[in-house]
Amino acid sequence: MSFGIKNIIGEDVKGKYVLFRPDINSPIDKDKKIVGKNRLQKTVPTLKYLTEHGARTAIIAHQGDTLDYQNLIPLAEHAEILGSLCGKKIEYIDDVCGDAAIEKVKSLKDGEIVLLGNLRYLTEEVSTFEKDVKLSADEMRETYLVRRLAPLFDIYVNDAFSAAHRNCPSMVAFQKLMPSFAGPLFFHEYEALSTIMHGAKQPCVFVLGGAKISDAFGMMNEVLKNGVAAKILACGVTGVIMLLAKGFKVGKAYEKWLAEHDLLVFTEQAKSLLAEYGDRFVLPTDLAYEKDGKRTETDIENLPIDDAAFLDIGKKTAERFCKEIGEAKTVFANGPAGAYENPIFAYGTQKIWKAFESSAGYTVIGGGDTVSAANKFIDVNKIDYVCTAGGAMVRFLSGKELPLITAMLGAK
Repeated sequence: MSFGIKNIIGEDVKGKYVLFRPDINSPIDKDKKIVGKNRLQKTVPTLKYLTEHGARTAIIAHQGDTLDYQNLIPLAEHAEILGSLCGKKIEYIDDVCGDAAIEKVKSLKDGEIVLLGNLRYLTEEVSTFEKDVKLSADEMRETYLVRRLAPLFDIYVNDAFSAAHRNCPSMVAFQKLMPSFAGPLFFHEYEALSTIMHGAKQPCVFVLGGAKISDAFGMMNEVLKNGVAAKILACGVTGVIMLLAKGFKVGKAYEKWLAEHDLLVFTEQAKSLLAEYGDRFVLPTDLAYEKDGKRTETDIENLPIDDAAFLDIGKKTAERFCKEIGEAKTVFANGPAGAYENPIFAYGTQKIWKAFESSAGYTVIGGGDTVSAANKFIDVNKIDYVCTAGGAMVRFLSGKELPLITAMLGAK
């Protein structure tokens, strides 16, 4: 499917200067080393096409942001990993669009690739600039990045669907100035999420967990209202908020934690959703907490427990969730069932991923923590589609406009 957007595959790129914008933002460890290669691996098909067909390719990409400054590092290791995956040397220059970067681009020969410096070194590319300045795509043509790089290139290629929610120069401005194309990953992501939203075989089940519950609440109303989700299995913090909305008290310690993290504000929205779609929610019937260093489970009828932190669903809930997943023809998941990093609380997440692995339905998962959790417990190659997208996926499934899609549809 093209979705009205041009595909770079099949395009003559020999001898042409190509500006390639993937999303290779990757998880790193405490030593600032990359520990997850999912996005890097999925960038390879487009890169291979460009280099094997003689393009002169400069990659622009980001790592980290103002909101996760600890992840804002140079892209030297990214270049090394991409080169290894492609079987092709990829040079790195720690300059985004200064004189050194421009000279390097001009010196490229057919089939050569250079990765330029971290885009987030530029004020124009950080999330706080986007939030506070609010430039239009037309106005972004005058930004430093675009003025410096646009004159050097013949073609712009975007394969960064996972950053499609970002309204920044590298994502939406170059389309105004040169022929623009999407890569294979863009279309795979778009098609998988479009299948969920517009062509899901029923019954379709959404498993929504994790701690970032704004994502879950962003999606739930849309997929319930439009009949996309036959059932929503609520776990993680989302599941606890839904229980509070039903009138359960979970306990002083946990409710204090929810208040301190401004999560109780979602309770009213949860009440509205339950009032309108209550029969389509499957909520936890038992929860797990730690007592004397051991996993302890309690039925929700025994709540509240004032000194407990509920960090996983119980075994009865996990069994019910697995049954729903097994009977579904389409299953989507965002967020783990609990604090799976701790072996005491890994049970629910592991059981759910095992159910995904053995499901006969069409399975899609997305979101950074979701993919990390799945990789820990199953062979993710048995999932039909693993999205690289997080924020963009949530926005898409919430029925909201994605700036990248708008820019690509209006491209030269």
